[in-house]
Amino acid sequence: MPKSVTLSNGAVVQPKDNPDVVPNVNHSITSQLKAMHIVNGVPQMNGWENLVAGSCNANSGYRCISGYKPNQEPNLSRLALHFAISDDTFTLADSPSWGGHLNIVTSNMDGFPGNVPKRVPGVKSGTGWGCDSNRVTPWASSLGGTLQSVPSCIPDPKLTYHGSPLPNGGAFEPTPVKYEPTIMDELKSAHLSWKFYSGSCTDESVASNGLKTCTKEDGGYSWAICPSIAQCLYTQTHHIADPDTFMKDASAGTLPSFSIITPAGNHVADSEHNGFSMTAGDDWVGQIASSLMNGPDWDSSALFITWDDCGCFYDQAKPEVNPDGTQQGLRAPLVIVSPYVRPEYTDSTATTFAGILAYTEHNFGLAPLSVNDENAYGYANAFNYAQKPLGPIPMVKRPVPRGDHIHWWEGREDT
Repeated sequence: MPKSVTLSNGAVVQPKDNPDVVPNVNHSITSQLKAMHIVNGVPQMNGWENLVAGSCNANSGYRCISGYKPNQEPNLSRLALHFAISDDTFTLADSPSWGGHLNIVTSNMDGFPGNVPKRVPGVKSGTGWGCDSNRVTPWASSLGGTLQSVPSCIPDPKLTYHGSPLPNGGAFEPTPVKYEPTIMDELKSAHLSWKFYSGSCTDESVASNGLKTCTKEDGGYSWAICPSIAQCLYTQTHHIADPDTFMKDASAGTLPSFSIITPAGNHVADSEHNGFSMTAGDDWVGQIASSLMNGPDWDSSALFITWDDCGCFYDQAKPEVNPDGTQQGLRAPLVIVSPYVRPEYTDSTATTFAGILAYTEHNFGLAPLSVNDENAYGYANAFNYAQKPLGPIPMVKRPVPRGDHIHWWEGREDT
């Protein structure tokens, strides 16, 4: 953080420390673009006072120009100081969580800007945001093309139900969206295991034509990746487990080759989302890291800790344009925990979330999914496989401050 920030309206603001509960700042696509303030194709990074709903103007005390000190998140700080960080990783798109979670397995948005899916008047909605939610979100057939509302679903025309094609490739209504390969497809082809530790649908209805609608979930299902990809939803839900299962698998040495952990179940409020407790989130990061560092799989593991979008808190780093021509989103913190990362290392080579896919593909000898991960930097400089392996470090668990609380209504995702 600089000592002061000058905004596009001329206001000079001094960054401040945040309280434990993360301030409510709008982080929709509109807000992210306003914050970036792109002029002649170059983000100026000074438009935060224009965020939607006045969530970061003078009246709100410019609450997005703020952050946390190391003693407010001791587990993350210890991991960052002992292992490696990237200070030049950007999100793949200026989208909130739906798009941010989708592109981490596809390396692109498949024509979606990433808006959080919305209900359709007259259509009974399910829970979550994916193919079984019966919700829609904007989509365009080409870069810069006209946006239209389509099901929030990557369909798979090869899906069948009782021997007949599944309608709309798994979407609740006809959709022009094309099938998009995922890292799960590549892992399956290479006979490598994978698992998503995320929210699950606990009660679903299945129509006579085979289409699913989730009617009840265990919390955090909106943030789950699998439901937005029809192939995963209809054929691969056996790869889904509660986040607490990660700790059990790590302790037992039964982790899959590739995992993604998202807040769900009794860990929804540990997400460090706007309106949620930073202490609770840091405690959970500590639990995840500790179970891995002290488990049998530690000597062959790499843990990437990051956040799916900016939350729209101030940052001065300028995003670039992806190889596929789409605009990158804001910078995201990223910590790499592994026995083979260079200790106390800062990796300043520019990359995006596609860099995590690139690392995975390079490690397992997989082909790239798109030009984005094909050309992404995969954190090679952060690793030294010839060094003496680093050992585990202790994590702490702190009580959530007395009187603290969770603002569930602030945890919503606005678009």
